[in-house]
Amino acid sequence: MIKKLLIANRGEIACRIIRTCRSMDITSIAVYSEADSRAQHVLMADESVEIGGARVKESYLNMDAVLQAAKDFGADAVHPGYGLLSENAEFAERVAAEGMLFIGPEPESIAKMGDKIQARKLMEAASVPVVPGKVLDGESEKELVLAARSIGFPVMLKAAAGGGGIGMQRVDDETQLVKAAASVRKKAETFFGSGDLFLEKYIIDPRHVEAQVFGDGNGNVRVLGTRDCSVQRRHQKVIEEAPAPALAEETIKALEESARRAAASIQYRNAGTVEFIVSAEEEVFFLEMNTRLQVEHPVTEETTGTDLVEWQLLLASGTSLDDLPIRFNAAEASVEARIYAEDPKTFFPSPGTITAWKFPDIEGIRYDMGFVEGDTVSPFYDPMVGKVIARGESRQKAVELLIAALEQAETAGIKTNIPMLIDVLRDPRFQRAEINTHFLMQTN
Repeated sequence: MIKKLLIANRGEIACRIIRTCRSMDITSIAVYSEADSRAQHVLMADESVEIGGARVKESYLNMDAVLQAAKDFGADAVHPGYGLLSENAEFAERVAAEGMLFIGPEPESIAKMGDKIQARKLMEAASVPVVPGKVLDGESEKELVLAARSIGFPVMLKAAAGGGGIGMQRVDDETQLVKAAASVRKKAETFFGSGDLFLEKYIIDPRHVEAQVFGDGNGNVRVLGTRDCSVQRRHQKVIEEAPAPALAEETIKALEESARRAAASIQYRNAGTVEFIVSAEEEVFFLEMNTRLQVEHPVTEETTGTDLVEWQLLLASGTSLDDLPIRFNAAEASVEARIYAEDPKTFFPSPGTITAWKFPDIEGIRYDMGFVEGDTVSPFYDPMVGKVIARGESRQKAVELLIAALEQAETAGIKTNIPMLIDVLRDPRFQRAEINTHFLMQTN
């Protein structure tokens, strides 16, 4: 059993992991940058150590400093949270090489699913449906056009080595294709050091639906339901819910089975999320696999009666997948809103000191926060400051509770996206679950 856990992260996810450590009688070790010396995860942890400067590359991304802290404090295991080093295969390897448990999958799984092209090939081999597409390897203009025709317009050009929405461009017809390919290739070379491109079918008004999986490393996989994460801004999720609403039972079954096959095909271990694009006609296509815990994991916890961090720690400690515990009664539906320190109109970050931070005590509402009144939101890190999660006997009830919690919140000192969240939740289209990844653009 794990006795001491170093948390290689910060903010609300570090606080979240510490809460489970307390319930399991595990000593928690926080690492922090010089900008985070009074951060909530530092104050909550049993032990803590500064590992570098304010910039992430000087601290939270400094593998040497994180590993040295783990060794100095006698950690049995390292939990990477999400973001930062969580999907870094080298970091996972180095943790294991130091004789500690990495709370996540094998480094090989991280590497395989982090490579878009390799992941696509693996999924095709596992009979997981993928979006029709083609790797572009120096094709002539004529070959490029023929490839796009075979897929069917509109198409999406992507930087094969890219991510975060950088190096992506929709192309609606042949007249735009050659010029667009040259533009995307140039951007890909600038940002990722590789001009390799990927061409795939553009799915119009898709939904972003995912499945939570746990694997034991031997091909055995449990699927813990679905989540819808379609409401996004700048390719980043804003509102998530479980289960994914307004989908046919056959679609849900197909999605969950595809997720199971995806994880089993790479002998996946620990927690992961298989993400899909679902078309308006409810065709299901593999998007990617995130080899870590997700920001939106609380909605799965609320609808399945689980503590997913506890599951991660127990599974890493040797507990059988079949023996992972259910701890509380599950809700029928759960909806989560991410709170960002940002201008709700422009989405620009709004760092500063929080002078008011009060949220109502409402039955059915859970708060996963990384900040309290008086804390300073740093410009050096992601502007997400917390999450509000509602659980209810129906989707409508969960949405109503979430609106009530956000409307009664009192915040000052920083701008937040709370007004935008309320507008989305009150939108008749959202109320009817008529959502897709372009929802916010269609709203504005």
